[in-house]
Amino acid sequence: MYGKENVKKGTVLLREQPFIYLLNSSLRTQHCDYCFKKGELLKCSNCQYAYYCGKVCQKEGWLLHKGECNSLRQIAPRIVPDAARLMARLIRKLNKGGDGVRAYYTRDRFRMFKDLMSHYADLKSDERRLEHFMSLCGVLNEFLKDIMLPNSVELLGIYGRMCINSFNIIDSEMKTLGTGIYLAASIIDHSCEPTAVAIFNGITLYIRSLCDMDFLDWNKVNISYIDVLNTPKDRQDELEKQYYFLCKCPRCIDDTELEVMTAAVCQNTNCDGYVNMCNVSTKDVVRCKKCNTQLDEEFINKYLEVTEMNEMHIRSMNNLNYLDVCKICLEKSKGILYKLNIQHVKLLDSSFECSIDLQQWENAKIYGTQLLEGYLFYYKDYHPLVGLLYMKLSKVYNLFAEEKEAKKYLINAFNILKITHGVDSLIFRREIKPLMEQLSVERTMNGY
Repeated sequence: MYGKENVKKGTVLLREQPFIYLLNSSLRTQHCDYCFKKGELLKCSNCQYAYYCGKVCQKEGWLLHKGECNSLRQIAPRIVPDAARLMARLIRKLNKGGDGVRAYYTRDRFRMFKDLMSHYADLKSDERRLEHFMSLCGVLNEFLKDIMLPNSVELLGIYGRMCINSFNIIDSEMKTLGTGIYLAASIIDHSCEPTAVAIFNGITLYIRSLCDMDFLDWNKVNISYIDVLNTPKDRQDELEKQYYFLCKCPRCIDDTELEVMTAAVCQNTNCDGYVNMCNVSTKDVVRCKKCNTQLDEEFINKYLEVTEMNEMHIRSMNNLNYLDVCKICLEKSKGILYKLNIQHVKLLDSSFECSIDLQQWENAKIYGTQLLEGYLFYYKDYHPLVGLLYMKLSKVYNLFAEEKEAKKYLINAFNILKITHGVDSLIFRREIKPLMEQLSVERTMNGY
């Protein structure tokens, strides 16, 4: 999108194909290596490693795959790490003129690979990244026997640009499918209060506006590089570790949100306020912000024990959701953690997703309904995950024939996802439209 015209929320600001990309190896037998679609696949007859939708995708993907095909076959049965395979594709592309590719984000402004930040100095002092780089070099020396590798300085610069500027390519439900480098989109900065969102249709990237603007100013367009459902400290740690900068957005500077993230419930059962527990110790005097009730020492000890236990379990679960563990943590937290406490929200999130995976629909209804307030507080109104939560709740309530609630959640899902994904997106075609027909929701609502 170019020009000085008004920008409405939901507008596609940028549409871009990847400069280079790679499907996660863990998904290679489920998704096409070229277009990332899921379905019945055909295996590459030569390397027996890459899978495709059919002859069309295999032909289209050959330009990217032909340089690695024989190497993948020769190195089998060993598996090339994803980072090494992506970097190998990147080196081959640059060797074949990719360094001259221009990706435009306005009529006359563009980005080239050399314009991407490498953070070379930061990499040189980052032991973790240097160790990873040296490991990749060992793999690349064997995997790219047919070409001459760049010198070590150039190679580290390529590695840095790859690490710092890669996008997670996600599906319509925000699950990661692979990794890609998008030159034009690399102009977009981070904020924990984003004005835009990155959404994908296959491997095509769409930057969609989350707010109205008088005109398109790329200095005011930002996306969140990370999940904002974390404390400011955890967000800053992740940004510094991954991207070598600290965020200075209002959410990171203002302590108000942190108070809620760590809050305990008020011991006064007639009060719905919360108690700020930031850096609290047993001997501290802490009072409810609403009714001024003082917490006793026993309660503070329970709070410290519960939050320590929750933190341990949340980190140990990582991306896996264990419903039994979550249930125990939620039960222990009852009457202690405030409803918007970040640990409480994360436990509800894990419990909800796990209940869906296990088809425990009654639990899913309970946890999902409780989760909604926390999602709205942390993700705000127009966030893909909020829209998806509304959609899932609509489907769950529909299973219980609670049509009124199902319709209510579907309308909310519609109003958010039309902004974040668009009415022509896969999620609309496969999920929202069928639900609208099933629940007899007016297709003309809000101009649709």
